[in-house]
Amino acid sequence: MGEKPVSGGVWPTVKPFINGGVSGMLATCVIQPIDMIKVRIQLGQGSAADVTKTMLKNEGFGAFYKGLSAGLLRQATYTTARLGSFRILTNKAIEANEGKPLPLYQKALCGLTAGAIGATVGSPADLALIRMQADATLPLAQRRNYTNAFHALSRIAADEGVLALWKGAGPTVVRAMALNMGMLASYDQSVEFFRDNLGMGEAATVVGASSVSGFFAAACSLPFDYVKTQIQKMQPDAEGKVPYTGSFDCAMKTLKAGGPFKFYTGFPVYCIRIAPHVMMTWIFLNQIQKVEKKIGL
Repeated sequence: MGEKPVSGGVWPTVKPFINGGVSGMLATCVIQPIDMIKVRIQLGQGSAADVTKTMLKNEGFGAFYKGLSAGLLRQATYTTARLGSFRILTNKAIEANEGKPLPLYQKALCGLTAGAIGATVGSPADLALIRMQADATLPLAQRRNYTNAFHALSRIAADEGVLALWKGAGPTVVRAMALNMGMLASYDQSVEFFRDNLGMGEAATVVGASSVSGFFAAACSLPFDYVKTQIQKMQPDAEGKVPYTGSFDCAMKTLKAGGPFKFYTGFPVYCIRIAPHVMMTWIFLNQIQKVEKKIGL
């Protein structure tokens, strides 16, 4: 749940960032297999059941954790930045509001800003994660065969230039802004509702608010996630042409080819992947904060 604004010393400033990163990394360790299935569905490999059977048959159980290093690196950068920024921004806003709870629109603005900051910081790791997860779907001659996240980042920088690490950063940032607006604002708002209006205890409040947060995060972000994935995994054809010139071109071609529901390809799996990850991130964060209180941090 939200932390009270504090001041003085380095630890109160860095604590929201460290707590956010650790909670996100713990959640990723649990969710990684579902995330892999989600990416394969978006790449057109069939339903969740088909993808799961094919991966187990052809690649083995370890394939579900391919890209875990990139996923952890992504959380260490992206989630550290977004959750830390959101808590700092909301604490400052609460101080400016004389300690009163913030209206929903201010929480949404804080979520949008935090999402943009986190996505900008975490975009290279996100690119590495997508490429590692999609590599096995490519023809043998086109596979990049990255061994881990740091190998992927170094290869991308060496082969394509340092700025290529932010390829797809535009749709990544937009997607993150949508996700975090839904996730962060709805969580704080739900905590206040469940705790203050319904009188729920701490555990029930955290679980209830986390569930609401997970749903809104998924619903707001999937269309942007779909476009982001298509941009990040595209490769030039034999003539050197890429399928899309940018995120807007990708969105328009997708809309023309499949209609608006095409953007929600894999929504059930995406929701199952995003919502539990959001829930576990909040639950882990709550537990970390409880431990800190017990030991006086």
